[in-house]
Amino acid sequence: MGEKTRNCLPHASRITHHDNFVAGIKLKSEDDLKLMRPAGIVAGKVLDEIAAFIQPGVTTRQIDNFAAERIRSYDAKSAFLGYRKFPCHTCLSVNDAVVHGLASERELKFGDIVSVDVGVTYKGFIGDTARTVVVGGCGVAAQRLLDVTEQSLYLGIAQAKPGNRVLDISIAVQQYVEQNGFSVVREFVGHGVGRTMHEEPQVPNFDEGKKNSPRLKPGMTIAIEPMVNAGRADVKILKDGWTVVTQDGSLSAHFEHTVLVTDGEPEILTWAKMPSASLLA
Repeated sequence: MGEKTRNCLPHASRITHHDNFVAGIKLKSEDDLKLMRPAGIVAGKVLDEIAAFIQPGVTTRQIDNFAAERIRSYDAKSAFLGYRKFPCHTCLSVNDAVVHGLASERELKFGDIVSVDVGVTYKGFIGDTARTVVVGGCGVAAQRLLDVTEQSLYLGIAQAKPGNRVLDISIAVQQYVEQNGFSVVREFVGHGVGRTMHEEPQVPNFDEGKKNSPRLKPGMTIAIEPMVNAGRADVKILKDGWTVVTQDGSLSAHFEHTVLVTDGEPEILTWAKMPSASLLA
């Protein structure tokens, strides 16, 4: 679930000298990760199952109900339901919707694209992941948007190494997206994640121009989530108070993984199974 770009996360200046914190960023211990890794796997499995369930004629309400049942089957809970009064188990954003789309009686049609954002709480930790799914099939332009957005995610993940900064992730995503003629959403960004949905640091998909971008350290767990528009970057929130759409009505895609910064290569926590090495090349 994307975090709105603003200085709204709790700053932990009172605890920055604690061994498990770096400038307010909670570093996860090995004991933490024994619980957080399964949470990520559950989120990944649920997302895979939802993607397989989606087909023309299914309503987004049916998808959300299916997701709720699958989350319960793993003895987990939706991390979204009730969060800041969010009314659904998942975020389902169709076509020009960017993020935070609400389940409804809307029937999906062949050629639609739907961004599915899943957050689960399992044994006290959260796994957060998203993917844009094609409903039956789609045109070449829509598929290219999905391909570029997904690849930008992996290019960002590849920068999640100790010694790099959050800015390195942001630049990798932005450069690839814009080189391919698309635009990156500015109003919503990635974020730290752990026992709560939105932790420090924020992880923009663009260069904010800040010189003091947080340094990445082993134990950081972050949700990297490019939100990419086929048209302009501008977005607006609908009257429901949640659904974010493109201002120009263009298509939007959203891909996300929860990632652990390690001593070496980044570890993707929300894979239902381990990825091939080529994805991080």
